[in-house]
Amino acid sequence: MSNFTNCGNLTVNTDLYNFVNDELLKGSSISTDHFWAGFDKAVHALAPRNRELLAIRRTMQDQIDNWLKDNARNGIDQNAYERFLKDIGYLLDEGPDFQVTTENVDAEIAQVAGPQLVVPITNARYALNAANARFGSLYDALYGTDVIPQASAKAQTSGYDVARGKQVIAYVRKTLDAVTPLANASWTDVTNLAIVGDTLEVKCESGKTTLVDTSKFTGYTGTSADPRSIILNNNGLHLQIMIDRGGAIGKDDPAGINDVRAEAAISSIMDCEDSIAAVDATDKILAYYNWNQLMRGTLQDNFEKAGKMVTRRLVDDIIYATPDGGETKLHGRALMLVRNVGHLMTNPAIHLTDGSEIPEGIMDAFMTVAGALPDLQRRANSANGSIYIVKPKMHGPDEVRFATEIFAAVEDVLGLDTNTIKMGIMDEERRTTINLKECIRVASERVVFINTGFLDRTGDEIHTSMEAGAMIRKGDMKNAAWITAYENRNVDVGLACGLGGRAQIGKGMWAMPDRMADMMEQKISHPLSGANCAWVPSPTAATLHALHYHTVNVRDQQKKLSTRTPASRSEILSVPISSRPNWSDDDIRQELRNNAQGILGYVVRWVDQGVGCSKVPDIHDVGLMEDRATLRISSQHIANWIHHGVCSQQRAMEVMKEMAAVVDRQNEGDPRYRPMADDFDASIAFQAACDLVFDGRAQPSGYTEPVLHRRRLERKALVANAS
Repeated sequence: MSNFTNCGNLTVNTDLYNFVNDELLKGSSISTDHFWAGFDKAVHALAPRNRELLAIRRTMQDQIDNWLKDNARNGIDQNAYERFLKDIGYLLDEGPDFQVTTENVDAEIAQVAGPQLVVPITNARYALNAANARFGSLYDALYGTDVIPQASAKAQTSGYDVARGKQVIAYVRKTLDAVTPLANASWTDVTNLAIVGDTLEVKCESGKTTLVDTSKFTGYTGTSADPRSIILNNNGLHLQIMIDRGGAIGKDDPAGINDVRAEAAISSIMDCEDSIAAVDATDKILAYYNWNQLMRGTLQDNFEKAGKMVTRRLVDDIIYATPDGGETKLHGRALMLVRNVGHLMTNPAIHLTDGSEIPEGIMDAFMTVAGALPDLQRRANSANGSIYIVKPKMHGPDEVRFATEIFAAVEDVLGLDTNTIKMGIMDEERRTTINLKECIRVASERVVFINTGFLDRTGDEIHTSMEAGAMIRKGDMKNAAWITAYENRNVDVGLACGLGGRAQIGKGMWAMPDRMADMMEQKISHPLSGANCAWVPSPTAATLHALHYHTVNVRDQQKKLSTRTPASRSEILSVPISSRPNWSDDDIRQELRNNAQGILGYVVRWVDQGVGCSKVPDIHDVGLMEDRATLRISSQHIANWIHHGVCSQQRAMEVMKEMAAVVDRQNEGDPRYRPMADDFDASIAFQAACDLVFDGRAQPSGYTEPVLHRRRLERKALVANAS
């Protein structure tokens, strides 16, 4: 192979080999010879087990397909179905109760409830924005979004709208009154803030006062008589009142309050999986480089903004004085986790002794942990010396156990203490959902995170039950019985296993970054559900969503929920098929158009431009934050309807071509965009989207990665040959 280096029994892309030697391991106590020898041995020991587990997936799916073909024609007998699933080892008996024992978990995961960002690690600017989103301006977040309606139909486009500014200030003062109230006064009436002794002294027109709960005063910056900021706390989250009597806002404020900053993204997941397009060594090097630079504290990005070059770096911690006169700090950055890929995919960056590609999840584990070694020295990210890896798309306890074996092998090679690597278990596959207790059990010394995700979980639901019948419409899925049971049981099991106060129980993404008013109305359901973190699409959304955690004390909510009757596994296993599909032609066309548009809008950027996560306009031109999970549910849904005769393949193709023209129109302003409708046969992106739909039943677990990776590599080769 050209541009490859022989390394023991491995054949490694030379650029990746040099990157590991010269960059990734730089400054560590691990020699390159030791790393590669240990990596070589571990990979060859682990890869066969990886293949065995994937074969078990395929066997079980074949068994389920055959049983449904034979038994689902007149409806599914739930008892018989569950007996069958137990017979094949898909549905496991639950063992005795237990409590997780994970140690050295940072407070951002174990104790503080708040928003969580997920960002593509290959985009340095986005990664820095997410890391720096620990605190955000409430004034900016409210002024620039639709949470407060515009006073007129014409949105403010330039300059400062004083009237709108007053509305923002009033909103924030009302928030302060609700979460950090003053004794016999309102924050609206404040004229001065100072520290007298160990107490926050608040002057109002009616006299002096202080907080109703004086323990909510955390500290200050500046001097006690003339503070630059006041730091308050509520439900474990901080609010920083910024004081600047010469500031743009503060000069007209009686108390000189220039802004209020909310502690927002408590944690951020730096994503090597669904939100990036990484198909070869070049892409993987970029992902590992950015992660390593974050862990060194040296990542930066230069870009143009408003006609000027800007350099973005990681922000500093906030040093402040405590009420008793001491000095301490608040973390200025979100705690960073890293999401590896799952067990399915391989990558051509490294080949094993038999010539096969390396399982990408094993490669990710070694490289991202090696990339995090600098922080074990600095303790700037994890004060407790832990490395947090979110592991997606695992099917049941055996695959979770295998992930723990991978992590143990990494710890052995890199000389780390046992359980330094902590695990986030993404509850997004059906076999994990119904066996969640046992999945947590096998990782009970490492687990720090479980979550739910509607899109991937529904995609797996459709694929697993493909032979059961025609699925209900995608929009109706959120009201299906299994979804409610799934969302509730995730929390029920997590609390029963002792995750409260020790780990994160998370909920899914708000996908509409331009609709913050709707988010503020609806996303409070996540902390009310007992989730102590939930995904948001931007730092602005994190700042706003943080207010929900001031309203809801999640730890108290978890205690209440822990006494309810857990959701049943039987309900989760109810298949969401339509017993009598009687949709009109218009209904069918609308569903197809909606699914096809979402698929094409995302795939065309993934394949042609290597963009793994972006705001994609939907059929109504509403921007939605999309990643690969969107493709999985949409492509599987169309595949299911074709399979069961709801629509023909010809009709689906007609809709795909129709919506390709719509997507072309939506992207007219992008100079890098290559239209699909000009020549469908020549558009690799269009062909990829069609593969996802028309070959959807054949894709392992309905995953989109095999098609996308193949087509992206084809596109990259075409560009390289042309140049």
